Amino acid sequence: MATIAVVYHSGYGHTQRQAQAVAQGADAHLIAIDADGNLPEGGWEQLAASDAIVFGSPTYMGGPSWQFKKFADATSKPWFAQAWKDKLFAGFTNSASTVGDKTATLNYFITLALQHGGLWVGNGMMPSNTKAATRDDLNWIGVWSGAASVSPSDASPAEMFEGDLNLARRFGERVAQAAARWKR
Repeated sequence: MATIAVVYHSGYGHTQRQAQAVAQGADAHLIAIDADGNLPEGGWEQLAASDAIVFGSPTYMGGPSWQFKKFADATSKPWFAQAWKDKLFAGFTNSASTVGDKTATLNYFITLALQHGGLWVGNGMMPSNTKAATRDDLNWIGVWSGAASVSPSDASPAEMFEGDLNLARRFGERVAQAAARWKR
């Protein structure tokens, strides 16, 4: 069985709920980046021991939160040692707007993963783009490079769309399946 870590920052709880759904689907360890941009004790060791790392952050102003960027900058130590080379990587994000430049955040994650010599896992799901589609359908906003969700600015984390949480769980399952195949 592959070991998977979900390392994420959440500003208001929506991305945390998304992270929990990804971790549930992947049977992964959650590593929360705190409000100061730091990992909990043992977080770096968990990442080093993982076969796959899933990045998560809200999209703020067209990119990940500064807390996630602080973490990303600190990954220069494992980068220099090529400690994460050949790991699998994936990512997810959330913002209030339907588009909200979420793919810019996912592209940031992809670049970070590739700089580490990793391999990227997208969500592999068809979009729900018919007239009958609703926000409770999988991949209703049509993003393939990761799991993207929408949380209106006046919605609490408890009000997240079920389709987004189901997408996050299914995305976690896909990462786990890819990690199991890659580990063989």
